[in-house]
Formats: sequence, C-alpha cells, structure tokens
Amino acid sequence: MKVSLISLGCPKNLVDSENMLGILQQEGFEITLSEDNADFVIVNTCSFIKEAEKESVKTILALAESGKKVVITGCLAQKYKQELQEAIPEAFAIIGTGDYQKIGEIMKSLSNNDKKRFEISETPEYRHIESIKRFHISTGSGAYIKIAEGCNYSCAFCVIPYLRGKYISRTMDSIAKEAKELGKEGLSEIILIAQDTASYGKDIYGKPSLGKLLEKLNDIEEISWIRPMYFYPSPVFLDDELLNTMARLEKVVKYIDIPLQHSHPEILKLMQRPVVDNGKLIEKIREKMPDAAIRTVFITGFPGETEKHFEHLYKFVEKYRFDKLGVFEYSREKTTASDKFKKHVSSKIKKFRKKQIMELQQGISREINTGLIGKQIPCIVETINSGKQIVGRTYRDAPEVDGVIYIETTQDVNPGDIVPVTITNASEYDLHGVIA
Repeated sequence: MKVSLISLGCPKNLVDSENMLGILQQEGFEITLSEDNADFVIVNTCSFIKEAEKESVKTILALAESGKKVVITGCLAQKYKQELQEAIPEAFAIIGTGDYQKIGEIMKSLSNNDKKRFEISETPEYRHIESIKRFHISTGSGAYIKIAEGCNYSCAFCVIPYLRGKYISRTMDSIAKEAKELGKEGLSEIILIAQDTASYGKDIYGKPSLGKLLEKLNDIEEISWIRPMYFYPSPVFLDDELLNTMARLEKVVKYIDIPLQHSHPEILKLMQRPVVDNGKLIEKIREKMPDAAIRTVFITGFPGETEKHFEHLYKFVEKYRFDKLGVFEYSREKTTASDKFKKHVSSKIKKFRKKQIMELQQGISREINTGLIGKQIPCIVETINSGKQIVGRTYRDAPEVDGVIYIETTQDVNPGDIVPVTITNASEYDLHGVIA
C-alpha cells in the first residue's frame, strides 16, 4: 500500500513526520511523495495559531473532496479531539501528538479495511523511538534533531504544553548517534530543536546540560556545523557557562535564536514570561560572542498592550538592532490563560503595530547586511540548479526562517560544502557573494 504525507507547521512537526514515515517504511509500506499516487494521505497538522489551523483544515478538506483517504495527525488532532471526528467524518484515523508511534499498527488496520481509528492520549507524552530510521522529506544540507519534546513553562498565550505535554529530554548518546548517522548520509549541519533547547537535560541529568551535549556533538567528525535554536530567555539557563561553551566550540555556529516576545516588564508579566532585563541578556550574548547573529520574535497586540507598551517595544528593537526578527500578531486561543484576559486589542491595531516593527526591522536588516559587504563569511552550499546558480546560507542564517546567499565561483562545489564567501552585495534579507 502506498502512503504519502503532508507536513505542516514547525520543524518539530517535520521531525515527527519523518519519524512516522520511517515507521511506515520499516513496516513495509511504500512511501510516495505524490498524493495523487497514494492510497492514504497523512496530514501532520499545526495548531499553534489560528492561521496555522486554517491551513491545516483547508489541506484536509481539499484532499477529502478530491476523494483521498485522509489520516489526521499532530497538533490539530490533539487540540480538537472530538470536534474533528464530527467536523471531518471523512477522516479514516485521527492520531494525537503523543501517539504517532502507533502509526504503523493503525495503517495496517486501515489497509485491512478495519473500522476507523481515533488514538489521542488525554495527556500527550513523547518518547523517541531508537529503532526507527527517519525517512527524510526535507531538502538542503542540514537536518533537524529534536532533543526534547513538550514544555514546563506556562506562557499565557501558548498552547504548546496542552498540545505536547511536559518537557522530556532525549539522552545525549541517543542524540549523538542520530547526528553521526545524519553526517554519514552527507548532511553537514545539524539543527537542534526543542520548545526550549537551553533547558535540555534538566529532567534527566538534574541540571541543564546543553553545553555538555554541544561538546559531545562537536567531536563528531561527520558533521561540520551545529546550530541550537529556540532558547527560552531565562538567565538561569542561558548563563555564562553555556555562552562560553558556545563561543569556544568550533562547530557551533555563532547564532542565537531567542524568542523574547516583548520588552516591557508589564507585558512580560501578563505573558507569564520572565520579567528580566532582556536588553542586558542581549548585551551579554554580544559580549561573549561579538560575531553572533541574534534572531528573536515579538508579539504585537497582546491583551493589555497600550501605546506606551508598544512604544517601549519599538524603541527596544531600534536600540538593540537584531540581526533577524519576526513578528506575530497576538492570536487568541481558548485553552490559554490570556484568552480570559480583558482589554483585548483590536485586529486593526495588532496588524498596524506589526507593520511598524517590520518596517523598522527592514531598515535595520538592510544596514546590517550592507555592513557585511567586503567581509569573508563561512557559508554552507544548499543547492546548485541547472543553470549552475549556487544558493547557500551564511552561518548567520537558519534554514527556512532567514535569508540565503547567492554565490558565484569558478570552482567545483557541492551541496553541503562549507566555503569562505566574500560578500559583494546585499538586500534586506539576502546576500550575494563570490568564492575567492
């Protein structure tokens, strides 16, 4: 039987998708990348914000209307357990975030024309399956490794703890083994992901242990770059020891992804985030790693955000000049604490404030990128198209969320190569360069 899969949402979802396909391949199913040729299509859904939910539902309904046999997995399944069964009766199975390891047995049952299956644990709990080899559907020279699942924080706007359960780390040996295997497959960069990578290991080693994990991974010959992402902005975890380790290790790229969400202490308190001086944290990162690229994300229009609060955020962005920055308009979610807050901000104001921050950031990004012209920067080769155009990323750019660099050279290069590139031109997001 042929099975296809559509993966929506974040890289953490992508890893789950590749693990599910790995299970199915091991169970003897034929994997096809074309939905047209598939007997069943699995849609691994996202439910982080309303727009993601709309995309998930739209994808499912389009497949069902075209006559495809659809299986729904992931966050939407976990969040709307009963509602999905009633709203989309065409679905042959609905599988929660803590139950994806059952995908092989469920698909076998469906292939035997058994009754529909609904497997959604009330409290999701993630366990990495060591015996499964991921089936890669992503492209490029890097691969994501999920080092932990779930979250122990209770941010007022976030549904992740409800959808993914408590924070559970994988062992260092398990992660190192997967990284080595990915390197042997020709992937040059591994990107470490979790809801908060800085908390890695606290649950199984008694204290945050990302630094020790990075040291272990740095010794793996088969990989060239290590990129940890998603640091929760807590000085308890993002401490001097971890920053010193990241600065020292050669293979760890100097890139910090730290979603701050806001700058004003009153809004941070309402968000149930650490009420700390985020500016001092940024200054400390830059002191430890002067060449580090810092990426962050902010939310506009959180309930209670006044013009005064927004002006504080605008000036904060203006002062600290982030290398990479994204903005979300606050999305109201029924299972979160902020849904019950008063003083919700209108959609028009949320959108306008987002536009103001993004316009400010465009100018900052252009100035930062223009300042790179003439400098030589390590880059990873991603693709080489039929016209010999080489597309890569600098160490300052994570895949999919940041920019790219277009490289000119007369030398022979291959995807996965790490090469020194001299920057010749720049825009707000992308760069151009030559290999000397």
